[in-house]
Amino acid sequence: MSSDTAQSVSPNSKRMSVRTIKIFTKAHKLLRALTGTRFLNTLGGDEVCFVQMTGAKSGRLLNVPLMYIPHGENVLLVASQGGNDKNPVWYHNLVKHPEISIEHRGNAKNYIARQAANDEKDALWPVCDAAYAPFAEYRQFTQREIPIFICEPR
Repeated sequence: MSSDTAQSVSPNSKRMSVRTIKIFTKAHKLLRALTGTRFLNTLGGDEVCFVQMTGAKSGRLLNVPLMYIPHGENVLLVASQGGNDKNPVWYHNLVKHPEISIEHRGNAKNYIARQAANDEKDALWPVCDAAYAPFAEYRQFTQREIPIFICEPR
């Protein structure tokens, strides 16, 4: 690829559209519901967990597949939305209702989620990137500060 071509490619062209993310999420949830917890614990070889949370507006119990990032006793959840400029809907759920349950490979545990402070994130990004390499690219795609939630056992 010539340097002229490389410069004309916008970082936005590599972003996953919100629509694509929603389609993958719905398909993942449906297939997992049909096959049980033994399957679909990974996405492209990376670990996935299912986070049960309460909807910020609806108050309904929701089950959202997210990348699983263990960190000691805690679990980290990254609100990257594929590098898009807005936080994912589930971000607002965790801010309003931080009491969650995380299921990973059939094992569920209760957690309290809190948003990591900016000064904590410097130490957390290498952990997140090691678990799911595209997070590093997503940070390049957006002007927003991508939130990380630290989920501590309760």
